[in-house]
Amino acid sequence: MALADFESSPEFTAVEKLALRYAVAITATPVELDDVLFEAMQARFDARQLVELTGAIAWENYRARFNHAFACQAEGFSQGAFCALPQTHLPDREIHQRHDHDGKEQADPHQRE
Repeated sequence: MALADFESSPEFTAVEKLALRYAVAITATPVELDDVLFEAMQARFDARQLVELTGAIAWENYRARFNHAFACQAEGFSQGAFCALPQTHLPDREIHQRHDHDGKEQADPHQRE
């Protein structure tokens, strides 16, 4: 998928790649937005556009974290039209257990291995 490797993908314009770099930076924990990237954003987008873009990214980050905290599952509305998560290299974690409606233990689908 092109999104996971957007920097080298020919499917994104230079402006789209800039916006994606910004999205990655401001959704990191902790936020990793450096002056060079923000200045590049200011050179391309006016103040209103930056506010709108930042708000949209922040809202999606909030929504994703909220849903994760409550273990919200997808309802199938996208029918496969979705943005794949970028590949990450996280240390192995213990799989948290949850119980289904019958009381059987199930691996938490939100935990990365």
